[in-house]
Amino acid sequence: MSPKEIVNNFYQSDLAKDDKIMNFFHENCELSWNSSKGFTKLDFQGIDDMLKGVQKSYLSFKFRVSHLLQDNNTITVRYTIYATTIERPEKEDALAHFITIWEVKDNKMYRGFEISQLADISSDSLNSYAEIKV
Repeated sequence: MSPKEIVNNFYQSDLAKDDKIMNFFHENCELSWNSSKGFTKLDFQGIDDMLKGVQKSYLSFKFRVSHLLQDNNTITVRYTIYATTIERPEKEDALAHFITIWEVKDNKMYRGFEISQLADISSDSLNSYAEIKV
């Protein structure tokens, strides 16, 4: 599989339901994440812990990708996360917008650099993240 296919397959997942999601990550992976709450650095265990929290808190947790670009083993993805909470199972909400750059090594996501902000739910903003077909 190409690096782009590996990353695309991850972003096609529903994080709330996929119990094998950590198979996408290299055992020595590292994610540097700048969010509206500050900087976070996660290793394999930190990512696993975060995703287990997602699975406890949400019925669905999906990505809608607007851009997926490849430069050798480096993949850039722009997306919005949509989730359905346990408290409101009938309503899916946009949570946040992201851009993430992944280096793929040994057919796994190895080193990530991510920036996010809370979702702007205006129609212009959400339409700028219109889902693409890869």
